[in-house]
Amino acid sequence: MSALSVNLELVKKYNVAGPRYTSYPPATQFTDSVKWPTLEQEIVKAQDPSRDLSLYFHLPFCESLCWFCGCTTVITTKHEQSGDYLDHLEREMDKMRALLNPKRKVIQLHFGGGTPTFQRPNELRRLGEAIHKRFTFADDLEAGVEIDPRRITKDHIVALREIGFNRASLGVQDFNAKVQEAVHRIQPRAQVEQAINWIREAGFKSLNVDLIYGLPYQTPASFEDTLNQMLELSPDRLAIFSYAHVPWMKPSQKILEKEGALPPAETKLDILKLVIEKLTANGRYDYIGMDHFAKPTDELSIAQKNKTLQRNFQGYSTKGGADIYAFGMSAISQADGVYWQNEKELPKYYAAVDEGRVPFTRGYIMTEDDKIRRWTIMRLMCDLGLDYAAMSKTLGINFKEYFAKELASYGDMQMDGLVKLNEQELKVTDAGRLMIRNIAMKFDAYLPAEGQRRFSRTI
Repeated sequence: MSALSVNLELVKKYNVAGPRYTSYPPATQFTDSVKWPTLEQEIVKAQDPSRDLSLYFHLPFCESLCWFCGCTTVITTKHEQSGDYLDHLEREMDKMRALLNPKRKVIQLHFGGGTPTFQRPNELRRLGEAIHKRFTFADDLEAGVEIDPRRITKDHIVALREIGFNRASLGVQDFNAKVQEAVHRIQPRAQVEQAINWIREAGFKSLNVDLIYGLPYQTPASFEDTLNQMLELSPDRLAIFSYAHVPWMKPSQKILEKEGALPPAETKLDILKLVIEKLTANGRYDYIGMDHFAKPTDELSIAQKNKTLQRNFQGYSTKGGADIYAFGMSAISQADGVYWQNEKELPKYYAAVDEGRVPFTRGYIMTEDDKIRRWTIMRLMCDLGLDYAAMSKTLGINFKEYFAKELASYGDMQMDGLVKLNEQELKVTDAGRLMIRNIAMKFDAYLPAEGQRRFSRTI
C-alpha cells in the first residue's frame, strides 16, 4: 500500500458518534428482558462440532488507575484477590462446559483486562492449566495477551509462553514524560524496551503496541517523537486509539480536565493526520482500518488482502467462524445468533457463581435481518468493499434489492471520494478507510439519531 494522505475537512465532516461494530447489533441493544433459559436453549442448539471456539478471559485487576482508562477494572494492590477470582473462573468454566460439544476445538484464546499480568506467574500457569484441562486446543492456536510493561518480570513472559501464548499486546500510550505524569502512568522507554526484548526472546510470533492520541499536553511534535521511538522498536502491529473523554461514565477522567491540558479537536486531527501519513510512508505499515496498522508481512495485512479478515469483540482477527465464550466479570460471549454479557460488578459476579448460576446479566437473540446485516457490516469493515453477487450467494438474498435503500444513500460519500459504487460492487477508497465506521453505519438498522447516540466518535 502506498502512503495515504488525510483530508482534514472530510475528517471534520464525518467525525460523529457511531458504533465500533465489534458486534452487530451493538451492545447497546443488549437487554435484561432476555432470560437465561432461552439463551441456554440457543447455546445448546449451536453446538455444531465443526464450529471452532474462541475463549476470552477478563482479568480485571490493576494496581493503579490510569486516569484515561475506559475499561472495566478493579483497582487494588492486594494480589491475594487473584486466587479467589481464579476459583470463580474455574467454576464458571465448568458450568459453561457442560453445555458445549467436547469435540469443538479452541482456535483462539485471549486474556484481557484490567491487567492480565497483575496475576503472578504461577497464577497465570494455574489459569492456563485449568483452561487446557477443560478444552481441546487446535495446533494452530492464536493466543493473545494484554501486558502492562510497568509491572512484569521475565517469569511472567515465560509463564505466558509456557501456557501457549504466542501474541502479545503492550499498552504504551505515549513516551512523553509530561503526558505520562498527567495520565498517572509513568512508563519510561527502557521499561517498554525490556518487556519487548523478553517477549521476543521467549518466541512470541507477533507484537502489538497500543498508543493513544488526544491525551493531555500532546502536540503533533510530541506525538511524532513517540512515533519515531516506536518505529525504532518496530512492533508487528500498532493500534492507535483516539482518547474518548467520557467523564460522565468514567469519573476519574475529570482529573484530566485541567485548563488547557486536553488538546483541542483541531490538534487531535492534526495528530491523526500525522499518524496515518507517517506510518504508511515507504510501505512501513498497512492501514487496516479504524485505528489498526500492521506490517505488510503480518497475518492481519495478508488476511485483509485475501479477504479472510474477521472482526469480533477483540477487534480485527484472522480467525473467523468461531463462537466466542467469554469468562469473568463483564465478559461478552457470542454463539450462533446470540450474545450474552456477564455481571459487570465483581460482587454480583461472585454471587452468581457462588449460587451455581451462569453469571449472566443481559443478552440478545438475533433476527434473520440482524444476521444479514452483521455479515454485511463485517465484510465491509474487513474487505473494504462488497461484491454484490458474492454477498447474494452467501446470504441467500438478492443483495442489491434487499439493500436498495442503503446503497442509494451513499451519494454524499461518493461525492466526497470515500466510496465507489457500480452495478457489481461497492468499494471503499483509500480516503474512505478512515471513515469505515461511517460507511458501515449505512447498514445499521438500529442507529439512533445523531444526537441520541451513546458511542465514541468515529474518528
